[in-house]
Amino acid sequence: MVLDISITKVSIIVLLTCFLLPSSSQHLNYFSYLIVREKPKSDVDLVEFALNLEYLEAEFFLFGATGQGLDDFAPELAEGGPSPTGAKIASLDKDTKDVILQFALQEVGHLRAIKRMVKGFPRPLLNISKEAFAEIMDSAFEEPLHPPFNPYANHINYLLASYVIPYVGLTGYVGANPELQNGTFKKLVAGLLGVESGQDAVIRAKLYDLRDLPVHPYNLTVGEITNHISRLRNELGRKGVKDEGLLAPTYEGFELKCAGKVLAGDKYSLAYPRTPKEILRIVYGGGDEHVPGGFFPKGADGRIARSYLKSAA
Repeated sequence: MVLDISITKVSIIVLLTCFLLPSSSQHLNYFSYLIVREKPKSDVDLVEFALNLEYLEAEFFLFGATGQGLDDFAPELAEGGPSPTGAKIASLDKDTKDVILQFALQEVGHLRAIKRMVKGFPRPLLNISKEAFAEIMDSAFEEPLHPPFNPYANHINYLLASYVIPYVGLTGYVGANPELQNGTFKKLVAGLLGVESGQDAVIRAKLYDLRDLPVHPYNLTVGEITNHISRLRNELGRKGVKDEGLLAPTYEGFELKCAGKVLAGDKYSLAYPRTPKEILRIVYGGGDEHVPGGFFPKGADGRIARSYLKSAA
């Protein structure tokens, strides 16, 4: 692996210390700790981290469209990991069910593609219950919704719940790509990003057509709900605006001229990037990469995710 500048600096400090300070295992242990902490994430680590989001999407879409998950469609990919909590079939119209089933099978393909490249890990425990989504919506509106939001109740609710997930993985791929060194891994991530972007675009386009529709029984429109979800993700990520609902303010629109946001993008219409740390803050639901919760009650897996859990212990 190519070492970055920060590693070189730390190595120089270690060498100088060996000359300038008395011989001491305490000093050496301290600087060895720094080197480990500063070591950049490898290509394998970054690609492996993406499995967490792909597992989440695969199970949510498979169950939503069919009432069955990886254990029925591709048990070898689950590798004996625990079955998702609260997963169930959604009440979808014909067209939405068709699209969601296609997404589900695409996610199975993504899992296969990643596991051809890296060893990976078994499916982590996922919570995709109606209660988990209700908690997200309550957080988005900073007060409990009555009745609690149920993503499986109808196709509108399911599309809004789907708005929550693929975009997070999309921004993760955007953030990971420039960090990758190996061309084969870059090609894989580019391919994954292309399809994830397409999924997000389809979901946003469907919701955009319905943006002024009131969501029963709440006194809120589809567009208003997406704005609240995006605000929450920005807040949890703690790295500024990297998320936009369907009704962005005019000053944030395309080239500052359009308030509609059928696709999310910065002022140059470029996709926003997120780091693994930011993603964990969002999918854990509490804004802290060290504290599991939300969709991952026991935490995400892989070296990157485990390193944050370990540092919190």
